[in-house]
Amino acid sequence: MDELLTRITAETGLDTATARRAVGSILAFLSAESDDPAVGTMIAKTPGAEEALAATGGDGYSGGGIMALGAGLMGMGLDMGQIQTVARELVGFSRSHAGAETVDRVIASVPGLAQFV
Repeated sequence: MDELLTRITAETGLDTATARRAVGSILAFLSAESDDPAVGTMIAKTPGAEEALAATGGDGYSGGGIMALGAGLMGMGLDMGQIQTVARELVGFSRSHAGAETVDRVIASVPGLAQFV
């Protein structure tokens, strides 16, 4: 996860704690919005994913679809460009650890998500 967070902070200017919370919120969103077991596989195989989920401190994604996720991330101080960068980097990092097939299943399992990543 340190590698992922280093890339995110370099590209977005976010501090490490905020980047970790943003990643955790996205993972919480995927867990809440998908019933595909691929989400659990992706989280289990992506280094640091469990810690990122824990870093949200319970105030990560709380339901309401992709618009609620976006609002939550903006509430953390991210702009749209930063949100896209975090999502893109997380997907790429997860693909390299959990496999493209698993991550693609996760993305396909959440309606409307594919257009954002």
